[in-house]
Amino acid sequence: MASRRRVLLKVIILGDSGVGKTSLMNQFVNRKFSNQYKATIGADFLTKEVQIDDRLFTLQIWDTAGQERFQSLGVAFYRGADCCVLVNDVNVLKSFENLNNWREEFLIQASPSDPENFPFVVLGNKTDVDGGKSRVVSEKKAKAWCASKGNIPYFETSAKEGFNVDAAFECIAKNALKNEPEEEVYLPDTIDVAGARQQRSTGCEC
Repeated sequence: MASRRRVLLKVIILGDSGVGKTSLMNQFVNRKFSNQYKATIGADFLTKEVQIDDRLFTLQIWDTAGQERFQSLGVAFYRGADCCVLVNDVNVLKSFENLNNWREEFLIQASPSDPENFPFVVLGNKTDVDGGKSRVVSEKKAKAWCASKGNIPYFETSAKEGFNVDAAFECIAKNALKNEPEEEVYLPDTIDVAGARQQRSTGCEC
């Protein structure tokens, strides 16, 4: 019988202040959008149950503040993440140019065991602004950057209209799941059989 233990998938959302990280999270989890902008202080998280291949998972989505002065809070929040979401505003070039800084920051702070293959997903948000007339980051340019970083999945979203938000988070959840180790059947890379027998005989409660 398959294990019924609920797996927790930790997702971190990063990006410059004001790109819509909190709005994307609220749209996905609560189906709500607010026009009132309120800067996130420190970090906040929401959880939502998602179903992938007939299994239920709890997605824990961490929204860390985009202001530089809060970056020192990083280590504890980044540690143990299963997927990192990088968000930019398609109408603000600087937020796109900073994606690489956020990616590097995450890899430094989180120290994933396999940084080359750690799952990232990029969201180009606020596609609804001014009917798309004020955008400065083209889909082609964003996809080219994603391709250069190991074919990171890219989604254009509108947190305000809910456009593509569910599809993006479905991809995020699936990528997080691929990175989540099967804890029930965890085996270390190398096993010292003799040492393992000795440990068991001492009454180890593993």
